Amino acid sequence: MKAYKNAFGEGSLEIARAAVSVSSQVDVRIILVAPALSAAKVNSVYPDVYLQHADPLGFGAYTGFIPVEAASIEGLKGVMANHSEHKLVYRDVSRIVAMAVGAGLETLLCADTPGEAAGLAYLSPTMIAVEPPELIGTGIPVSKARPEVISKAVEAVASVSNKIPVLAGAGITSGEDAARSIELGARGVLVASAVMKADSPRDKLLELAEGLTRR
Repeated sequence: MKAYKNAFGEGSLEIARAAVSVSSQVDVRIILVAPALSAAKVNSVYPDVYLQHADPLGFGAYTGFIPVEAASIEGLKGVMANHSEHKLVYRDVSRIVAMAVGAGLETLLCADTPGEAAGLAYLSPTMIAVEPPELIGTGIPVSKARPEVISKAVEAVASVSNKIPVLAGAGITSGEDAARSIELGARGVLVASAVMKADSPRDKLLELAEGLTRR
């Protein structure tokens, strides 16, 4: 969802309702990765929500920070960390994963390259998304422009653990892009702009979900 205007207020509820509708039609897991300010609101409508970011801190005098465990208290399923728009040092990513596991939360870690994806795999997150930063938000899909990034990331992560699914992100805008990502070995896609900027977020979400199920 990034921090687009429709990730907040009534717009966030429209996205949540779209996810409810599409998930009832297509057998694909849809996770909404929401900003902290709207995550609880989104979660009141749709039950599978992650925080876009959490800080490697416990509860205490940390004004302006978001403790990892707060996601659990708010009833969310997990947290995302290390997106290219909010990079972290490795030790902080490691601490976030450890704290999330302790709180019963899932983790989605983002990597810019296959090599970074392999390094993050040693932390045993729930899943890893690989996104070349230069393609994010461009509408130029990684599955076409740099397909080797997906296949190499899948191989790199599998060399550490074959239990961690890899998602493909950056420029994914169509069902065709999603389907091609699966062909390259990804288990899903990480998408924001294509849905958030669509005239009909529901229709775009449905197109992407159906793309993931093509055989």
